[in-house]
Amino acid sequence: MTALYPLLFAPILKGKVWGGRRLGALGKALPPDEPIGESWEITDLDSTSPSGGGGDAAHSVVRNGALEGKTIREVIGLWGSELMGTLDAGGAFPLLVKYLDAATNLSVQVHPSAAYAVANPGADLKTEAWYVVDAEPGAMIYAGIRDSVTAERFAEMARAGEVESAMVSIPVAPGDCYNLPSGTVHALGGGVLVAEVQTPSDTTFRLFDWGRTGRELHVEQAIECSEIGALRVERPDSHPDAGVERLVVTEFFTIDRRVGPVEGAALGLPSDRPRVVMCLRGAGKIDSASGSFDAVAIGAGDTALLPAGLDQPVLSLEDGAVALDVTVGSLSG
Repeated sequence: MTALYPLLFAPILKGKVWGGRRLGALGKALPPDEPIGESWEITDLDSTSPSGGGGDAAHSVVRNGALEGKTIREVIGLWGSELMGTLDAGGAFPLLVKYLDAATNLSVQVHPSAAYAVANPGADLKTEAWYVVDAEPGAMIYAGIRDSVTAERFAEMARAGEVESAMVSIPVAPGDCYNLPSGTVHALGGGVLVAEVQTPSDTTFRLFDWGRTGRELHVEQAIECSEIGALRVERPDSHPDAGVERLVVTEFFTIDRRVGPVEGAALGLPSDRPRVVMCLRGAGKIDSASGSFDAVAIGAGDTALLPAGLDQPVLSLEDGAVALDVTVGSLSG
């Protein structure tokens, strides 16, 4: 078996009507004269819906080391539990990690609530988290329904195309982080660039599209899925390691923020599941305290997948560098 090492993947770029050009600043080679809304950093989907990504399969391809050219699905087949740890090594990679560059507002949408998913087989839950990488002055996101709006009133407003006035608008700045559980009505506002970590469900119901025409709406399904109430942003207690802040804890993933300067900090527990490191700003490297693999350099826009069986990985970050450290799966098991 090929020795384990941190994997880097070629980004999969997605043209979007709401997209912009800022992903170029994260090292993405953008095609000329096309608004690019998304860069899929790690994905392992057998199919995507037209609204979610274009209808085709999407499997990230390794761009470094001995496994260069292999898809992530092929790597799972080769490394099995050495990559996936205690997660199911026979399935697909359980997260989709991406960047989104919104030059204009994304559609207002919602993913199935737990009750809707139970009643409608094939409709999957989708929990996602946004970390704001960049934001223009006055930029905002929309997340949740105002407490004063009842379910009945929300349904009336949705059918009348008046969703915007029912939603909670939140001014954002770089460094903000928001967890959006399934059932949360939400939209990324224009002028915001985010790193997104999500479960790989592609079930999305578009509720409102800001007057744009030509894209299908799913108003009745969205009404049925929508959880009424404002988004409650809760920050977990800081990680016990110095210089590490815990941002999000879900049953699907946990996100920590690491800020440089950091020299050879052990990534530590848990070691039974894979990790994803997204370098958002500056540069650094992922090395092994035992020397079991060659150091992998990372810069702004690079996303590394660390196999569960990787021996003693350590992270170094230059002064001012920022990285997200994502643990795949629940911390409790």
